Amino acid sequence: MKKKVAFSIFGAALLWFAVMAMIPAEGSDAAKAMNAEFQKFLQVYEAKVIPLSRQAALASFQANISGKDEDFNEYSRLQIELRKIHADAATFQKLKGWQASGWICDPLLQRQLTVLYNAFLGNQVSPADLEELVRQQTAIEQKFNTFRARVNNQTLSDNDVEEILRSSTDSAALEAAWKASKEIGPRVGPDIIKLAHLRNRVARSLGFADYHQMQLKLNEQDPEAIEKLFDDLDTLTRDAFRDLKGDIDSFLAKREGINPTELRPWHFQNRFFQEAPKIYTVDLDIYYANKDLVALTRSYYSGIGLDIDDLVARSDLFEKPGKYQHAFSSDIDREGDVRVLCSIKPNQAWMDTLLHEYGHSVYAKFNDRSLPWTLRDAAHAFTTEAVANMFGRLAASPLWLHDMVGISTEEMQKIAGPSRDSLRLEQMVFSRWAQVMYRFEKSFYADPDQDLNARWWELVEKYQLVRKPEGRNEPDWASKIHIASYPAYYHNYLLGQLLASQLHYYIASKVLNAAEPFAQSFVGKKEVGEYLIRAIFHPGMRYEWNEMIERATGEKLTPKYYARQFLGEIGQ
Repeated sequence: MKKKVAFSIFGAALLWFAVMAMIPAEGSDAAKAMNAEFQKFLQVYEAKVIPLSRQAALASFQANISGKDEDFNEYSRLQIELRKIHADAATFQKLKGWQASGWICDPLLQRQLTVLYNAFLGNQVSPADLEELVRQQTAIEQKFNTFRARVNNQTLSDNDVEEILRSSTDSAALEAAWKASKEIGPRVGPDIIKLAHLRNRVARSLGFADYHQMQLKLNEQDPEAIEKLFDDLDTLTRDAFRDLKGDIDSFLAKREGINPTELRPWHFQNRFFQEAPKIYTVDLDIYYANKDLVALTRSYYSGIGLDIDDLVARSDLFEKPGKYQHAFSSDIDREGDVRVLCSIKPNQAWMDTLLHEYGHSVYAKFNDRSLPWTLRDAAHAFTTEAVANMFGRLAASPLWLHDMVGISTEEMQKIAGPSRDSLRLEQMVFSRWAQVMYRFEKSFYADPDQDLNARWWELVEKYQLVRKPEGRNEPDWASKIHIASYPAYYHNYLLGQLLASQLHYYIASKVLNAAEPFAQSFVGKKEVGEYLIRAIFHPGMRYEWNEMIERATGEKLTPKYYARQFLGEIGQ
């Protein structure tokens, strides 16, 4: 028996050496030739993609400003051209061969190969399907952009609807505004279901269970790990949210003069209850009512060593007819042309939004231009969300209001407690809303033909503790633009909140040596910008996202700092 084992081991060793002898070493002529071939491919690829990508980004920005058919058609055309490049089957086979060979060993070349392989894999669809995917999504986006709610023959922007929901105490008026905002749902719901079927068909043709799973995997996220994280966050926040929801219900019921059991979605001061109602004594809007929010944003970023004057000059920041009513930051060329689209009003929510969107923008502006173009992007979608969230939160910080807006020390101390409670409430409300979005999208792509209206309200009632209106059977889920335009993405917003707390804690405690890490505004601290450029912005996509986070903070992504910031001792 022992001799047989010895012989088997010896035989296996011989076989291994024989196989290895057939594989060219990293420094062999064959391996060198393959690396040279891949580098040549990258040059040809960039020559085609870089100018086309820039044109598409510019067209998208213009279409979202104007809402015009011709602008959306041009954006759609350019998107199709870009996706056709990544849909080329012969090129994908080359990428597969280079990846399987194991001979692309230079770290930067290896990383570019991984990023491009995933980009091409997700586009290995027929030209007809490719064009249909872009056409359908663009058509839905245009419907959203040009939709305006109507109440009593009055046309309302999203800002108008939100203002009514925040300020009115007339239940009938609240219900009318909320229901009017949902009228986009029936207009786009059937289109989104049709698009989901097409997305699923494409995903399954590529070997994925459905489109949701495909999106996560192609973006280097393990679906099981994301599910576990959301389950853990549900457990972590459930009891705290239930207690806070009781406070919300008591306050709003008293404000409206109704019983808490009569509260319905339109009473929660937001179309989706994704933002916290104002139930505490502090009203942060009053501090921004007569302020130039753009000037505050420019001054703040300049003070931490991240100048944005050039970005602001290229941005479009105020309401216009036909314009996209939400907000985004767009990196046009990965060479510094970054711009923001907003519809600013002088209040705390828009101050948060401006700080948030320019957080995205500085991430893009201060990239490392020595990196290859393919890697000159955020390590992951949620890592740029984290930077944006970290800065956006400051709009609710009494210290930031003192340091930047100029409120007195006495006023700062007066609002410290309620402001802290408001921010905690904001995070708990958003965390539960993100649960709804993540779980709905996962369920949606698992079965687009299920009763989606019922599924939506089942999740809203479970995670947000909001009662479905009696007898309502409308596609309210479809009124959230992200489901159509940013599919399988929303979970990244919550991951970004976790990393925002982790980054804030690290910067305050390790870079600034602050004794109270979460009581920092970073105002005037150029070390903050220096750290972000060095540790977060410059690495780009050089590393897989969790490796980048570990290099930057000494730990992989963890919810413990989020728990420490918003749930006291839990998770420490």
